[in-house]
Amino acid sequence: MAFLEMASEEAAVTMVNYYTPVTPHLRSQPVYIQYSNHRELKTDNLPNQARAQAALQAVSAVQSGNLALPGAPSSEGTVLPGQSPVLRIIIENLFYPVTLEVLHQIFSKFGTVLKIITFTKNNQFQALLQFADPVNAHYAKVALDGQNIYNACCTLRIDFSKLTSLNVKYNNDKSRDFTRLDLPTGDGQPSLEPPMAAAFGAPGIISSPYAGAAGFAPAIGFPQAAGLSVPAVPGALGPLTLTSSAVAGRMAIPGASGIPGNSVLLVTNLNPDLITPHGLFILFGVYGDVHRVKIMFNKKENALVQMADANQAQLAMNHLSGQRLYGKVLRATLSKHQAVQLPREGQEDQGLTKDFSNSPLHRFKKPGSKNFQNIFPPSATLHLSNIPPSVTMDDLKNLFTEAGCSVKAFKFFQKDRKMALIQLGSVEEAIQALIELHNHDLGENHHLRVSFSKSTI
Repeated sequence: MAFLEMASEEAAVTMVNYYTPVTPHLRSQPVYIQYSNHRELKTDNLPNQARAQAALQAVSAVQSGNLALPGAPSSEGTVLPGQSPVLRIIIENLFYPVTLEVLHQIFSKFGTVLKIITFTKNNQFQALLQFADPVNAHYAKVALDGQNIYNACCTLRIDFSKLTSLNVKYNNDKSRDFTRLDLPTGDGQPSLEPPMAAAFGAPGIISSPYAGAAGFAPAIGFPQAAGLSVPAVPGALGPLTLTSSAVAGRMAIPGASGIPGNSVLLVTNLNPDLITPHGLFILFGVYGDVHRVKIMFNKKENALVQMADANQAQLAMNHLSGQRLYGKVLRATLSKHQAVQLPREGQEDQGLTKDFSNSPLHRFKKPGSKNFQNIFPPSATLHLSNIPPSVTMDDLKNLFTEAGCSVKAFKFFQKDRKMALIQLGSVEEAIQALIELHNHDLGENHHLRVSFSKSTI
């Protein structure tokens, strides 16, 4: 339920009369409108309420064409001369994947979005987004900075970029020029002129709108602003084209050949000489609980990985597609299969199909586990935990060196010597070390826990 105060009683009467014979629908839900006993609404001055009011004013200003934000501080309410139409967006606490399409849907409510480039820098998912007009960029920043895309996670941090225009070479899942439909898809790598190109590199971004996860209703920001009229992801910014099935993790993905909401991934371009079902189980297990893995009998560079649910499959695909593993660039997409079939009795398999559904190594079987808060893109720095007191820095350095890694730096946590950070020579080295050394027996009934770190040493 919500209260909505119109500018005049006449406007309220007009609205009720208009919607009485024709019931309006928001996100496929019928909305019923009637008069309230309240003559006016009183709002408090809590920070969240103030932010919601500022956002509402920003939307109203965009719709009316005004440049100034009524009631907002002058520093926020006016567009500075020469202000860039390009926003730099950092997504903090990236618990669920945020795609280029989701960003476009959110920000296009404030004006025409011309170009978007997404990338990972300093282990943070970031984007550069260019509006047609600096005014639109200004209102989007005021309304969205500090808001969550999904409940309690994926927080938007927005600044103006020093760039005044983006140079997009490819239209793919990492970059898009909405004014140039003729651009090639490239090789899936984002495009940006040097020296910015060095900022790119880690995960491939999934090429579809994404919504929700088990037990986490997607709710983009503004939970207090029930009347906010900015259409975006379900839950707070208004009506996007995402349906209730999307919230349940069963959404259709435009242009994808896989089954909507599928939990099975097709992983291609693997190194057939080095990859094993256990290796894929450990790697994909960083982003969800892997139930089954099948390396194709006749084409061993391809495999199927079945995750616990569709949301974990999306998360693993987002972070791992495009990463180098054993000298080859791994690709992950949704599979057409809904489940990985175990081989029939007597069927030749060579141990290429494994069932891990009851594995004790699942990281996410406990609801509310801290592991949910520590999901990061692959990085050259690994987080080590469950280290027994007798194991020294040299022991751990030697362990990784013997696994073929070049150790660049190491440090124990000051407050908890059971944990440490180790920085290796490359992201690829770290991925391979995680596969080989996660759950390594350190003695004293301690098995090493390895995950990707958001920090560097």
